[in-house]
Amino acid sequence: MNMQTPGAARIDALDWAGIAQDLDARGNAVVPALLSAAQCRALVAAYDDDTLYRSRVVMARHGFGRGEYRYFRYPLPDPVQALRTAVYPHLAGIADGWNAAMGIDIRYPQRHADFLARCHRAGQLRPTPLLLRYGAGDYNCLHQDLYGEHVFPLQMAVLLSQPGSDFSGGEFVMTEQRPRMQSRPEVVPLRQGDAVVFAVRHRPVQGTRGVYRVNLRHGVSCLRSGHRHALGVIFHDAV
Repeated sequence: MNMQTPGAARIDALDWAGIAQDLDARGNAVVPALLSAAQCRALVAAYDDDTLYRSRVVMARHGFGRGEYRYFRYPLPDPVQALRTAVYPHLAGIADGWNAAMGIDIRYPQRHADFLARCHRAGQLRPTPLLLRYGAGDYNCLHQDLYGEHVFPLQMAVLLSQPGSDFSGGEFVMTEQRPRMQSRPEVVPLRQGDAVVFAVRHRPVQGTRGVYRVNLRHGVSCLRSGHRHALGVIFHDAV
């Protein structure tokens, strides 16, 4: 894959304090223009390169929705590996803070390689970064990307197509279920190259009687026209 990703210095220079605040407030945070249009096009073009992937999933066959996605094989393409490695350390501290607030004893090492070693010792050996492709009428049901015992609490998706020109519809959607309350939906607006960092499963919320845990799911609404591609960056590996 002939593509340059944002360097570690640029990742380090992102407004991580603001990202953390948005995650604490809503369970998601948008990173504008993480990838350029050229970088997005290179990833889209790589979708049909069979040598890059370990498996292909057609969503309708499993009741996941409509559309398809492909999981990268190891070794990951350099751009995907670089992005996964550079972003993780900034999220590890946020994840530790969330677990502490929710009374969960698990903490995360600063280096992504060390966290992957934890996954691999537990038999979670399969890489989880993926490319997703949707056409008109396709959608992704609300879900959580868990994959095994060891789950990193945050993940990232990058929209590779341009809304309004490449496709219409197909919004990134999250729902949040608070105890004894109806679910709260949220549509997260994204442009080509924007990334959204979001909770995999749950997050802490400060209530009047202390911190409590809320459950989150994410998906993609129905495409009305065109084609939509996205890169998913999940930090734990799969059984």
